[in-house]
Amino acid sequence: MKSEPEDCSVDDALAAPQATVPWTGVRNYQARNFLRDAMQVGDGVLFYHSGCAQPGIVGLARIASEVLPDPTQFDPASPYHDPAARPEAPRWLLREVQVIRRTRLLSLTEMRADPALVDLPVLRRGNRLSITPVTAAQWHHIVSIVDAPR
Repeated sequence: MKSEPEDCSVDDALAAPQATVPWTGVRNYQARNFLRDAMQVGDGVLFYHSGCAQPGIVGLARIASEVLPDPTQFDPASPYHDPAARPEAPRWLLREVQVIRRTRLLSLTEMRADPALVDLPVLRRGNRLSITPVTAAQWHHIVSIVDAPR
């Protein structure tokens, strides 16, 4: 799951009550569908900083809630406001994400250089999705990298 650090960094999430933040602002139907259909409470999350000088994985987290309506879609003052969304028929959803721990930065460059991660969706050219799936093998490989002594 990608977040721009100025919107919500891994440190912001760790500082939140119970290190848990609502993952708001998803405005792509494919990303929304991953959030809605492919995630379950307890699933692991790779917390990824994007739109910054050093993009990459910076933390490990877990899905901490069932799917909920994203309240920002109803707020005219929000940059994520959707005038077509209605409370009785929300278009956009969120899940709460609980950060387990910060990790060392696993940079985009380092991931691109790793043959075991060649099929990682976040590495595909032109990928703009804020939420992409990872396989169990990719998850374990990434965790082994960020946990390895340097």
